[in-house]
Amino acid sequence: MTSEPPKYADRVYRSGSALAAGVLLIGLAAWLGGDAMLRGEGRTPVTAAAALLLAVPLVTAFTFRPAVFAGDERLRVRNPFRTIVAPWATVESVKAAYSCEVRAGGATYQLWAIPVSLRARGKATRHNERLAAGESPRGVFGLGGRDRIGQDADRPRTAPSDAAVGELRELAERHADAPGAQGEVSVRWSYEIIAPAAVGAVALLVLWITG
Repeated sequence: MTSEPPKYADRVYRSGSALAAGVLLIGLAAWLGGDAMLRGEGRTPVTAAAALLLAVPLVTAFTFRPAVFAGDERLRVRNPFRTIVAPWATVESVKAAYSCEVRAGGATYQLWAIPVSLRARGKATRHNERLAAGESPRGVFGLGGRDRIGQDADRPRTAPSDAAVGELRELAERHADAPGAQGEVSVRWSYEIIAPAAVGAVALLVLWITG
């Protein structure tokens, strides 16, 4: 009896800075909107409620929601308004230029959860050029050792977005021929985000017209 190969948890890619921004923006919206709803007069509470109904889903869409899940059989890309599921056999390329994107099933999709930092890429390039030239690498305060993000200063460095794209390419190549990695790309719209935001936008429009 043949045993099936073990399945591991999906690798998850998310932007820490986006999550932090989401917490800050939601907190600010709750504070201002809640205050307006509790203490406002006239149409202010209704306007604040409509604004929150529009703002909270949009903030959630662009901060908390974006994520990339890479498993043994498929790549699942959760963008602000759509979720794309691409079996590895459909993935044609994964690349990072000014943004990260995957081409699967003849279409190209952005990877919102893996933002490209040109600054980080430039720092990695300069660091690697110093190593190639035989110069002393710069660690903490330029003294070598380990840098402030804990990486060895005497080893080649890769920007986080480029490292993530490299891992996704490796997974695509490794699993493309697996039986469970076959199929077609599926795309689902995120109506749980779109619907409340649309209701909030319509409510604000009505309040403005009837104002």
